[in-house]
Amino acid sequence: MIRTRLFRTARLICFVAAIASFGVPAESFAAVRKAKVATTAKTTAAKKKLTLRTSTRASRAATRAANAAQVKARLVSQQLRDVQQPRFKLDDSGALVPDVRAEAAIIYNPATGKVLWESNSQNQRSIASITKVMTAVVFLETSPDLSQPVVVDTVDVRNASTTYLRAGYTVTKDDLLHLMLIASDNGAARALARVSSYGYEAFIRRMTEKARELGLSNTTYADPSGLLATNVSSAYDMARLITYVSGDDRIASIMRTQYYTVNAGRRAIQIHSTNQLVMKGDVDVQAGKTGFISKAGYCLATLLRLPQGGPQVAVVVLGAKSNPGRFMETRHLYNWMTTKAAELIGAPVAAAAAATAVAN
Repeated sequence: MIRTRLFRTARLICFVAAIASFGVPAESFAAVRKAKVATTAKTTAAKKKLTLRTSTRASRAATRAANAAQVKARLVSQQLRDVQQPRFKLDDSGALVPDVRAEAAIIYNPATGKVLWESNSQNQRSIASITKVMTAVVFLETSPDLSQPVVVDTVDVRNASTTYLRAGYTVTKDDLLHLMLIASDNGAARALARVSSYGYEAFIRRMTEKARELGLSNTTYADPSGLLATNVSSAYDMARLITYVSGDDRIASIMRTQYYTVNAGRRAIQIHSTNQLVMKGDVDVQAGKTGFISKAGYCLATLLRLPQGGPQVAVVVLGAKSNPGRFMETRHLYNWMTTKAAELIGAPVAAAAAATAVAN
């Protein structure tokens, strides 16, 4: 038994030694090479297939994106064409009145406090950055030194959406007011509330208190910028507020400014008005503020003077469907008002030119 095992072991050793001396047969090398080639071919084929599949997916995704962009462009173009034409309807008395493409709107006579025309004007809605009008009112009511410098804090600009500011910038309080009311800068609104004599949280409470003092019963504020959808009001309340601030030239003059430069140390920040009525300059804007978040839609509150030095009217549009829509609807209401001034105000004015401006 032991001899047999020794014999087998010796034979195995000899076989191994033979392989070491003479190598494996050529056929074995060929088989190995063939296997390697086959494996490489399979790997290459798999890579090509994966690349093709990835490329196809990317191509399909790009095609879908391009198609979606075309559909959106056609929709925007159609909306723009539609909103360029004023729309009218018959009221309960049979009179032809505006039929706006917005959730709420109003034409308000600031001289008498009379509503000249309205659509859902008492409905409480999110007002987005029109909130900043009250931010300016509350900040200025303590007559702060507007030349004082303010260092922008991280909390001012974190998740601010629209802001030209960065943490560490040093700007004046006056610059913050201009950024807020011209460019609708959310970081500037937060900074003003933070450095106010009230402090940030008390500042927001004061905004709602001020609304009550002004008789704005549908108006409540949740933050100074308007980013929160819980900043709510009505077209009627905003018509009264924009009328109120038009009497404060510290606010109204800024709202009428097209361009402004903010110097933040070595940086020069160039801004322009978000209000296209101000930018175009063919309508006499006394005061105005834009607003947009998805919950609110596109909003605009303005105080306008009718042509040839006519009387003033407040026009507010809330919840328009597009950026150009809020400006065009405001123009349509303004133009209609010029034809009805004698009837509704007792002051005839020349008809306003047809609105042709469109949003960028």
